[in-house]
Amino acid sequence: MSEAPLPQNSPRYINLPRFADERGNLSFIQYPGDSPFDIKRVFYLYGMPEGSTRGAHAHKTLEEVIVVLHGSCIVKTYDGHQWQSFSLDRPDRGLYIPPLYWGELTEFAPDTVVMVLCSDLFIAEDYLSPLQEYLDYMATLQPGKSK
Repeated sequence: MSEAPLPQNSPRYINLPRFADERGNLSFIQYPGDSPFDIKRVFYLYGMPEGSTRGAHAHKTLEEVIVVLHGSCIVKTYDGHQWQSFSLDRPDRGLYIPPLYWGELTEFAPDTVVMVLCSDLFIAEDYLSPLQEYLDYMATLQPGKSK
């Protein structure tokens, strides 16, 4: 059963190529092709204690693809109106997060390793956190509101 397509500007799963043989599996992500953006930065998360949350912010312009290389977690996204939850538990599937979506990573299995691919370098001014700052910023983008 295939997943229903989501609009291009919404968080969505990205299936990555997977090659398997007697030696094991190989997956990759590249641009153009698999990534919806040119990859400028990569970072990874590991050693998260039980009950921890990572992320808890949005970006004004940055795009991300999140891939769990080992273990599992839940990614919760929010567009200012509706929350969505995505389960990540395979290294051949990522989650695309477009700009202006709040993201939180939670419910980490022990020894989870998460890789995050970014469309730009680290720019502190691109971050929106805490949640109220994100909501205030989103309100300025609504039609009829002054910026």
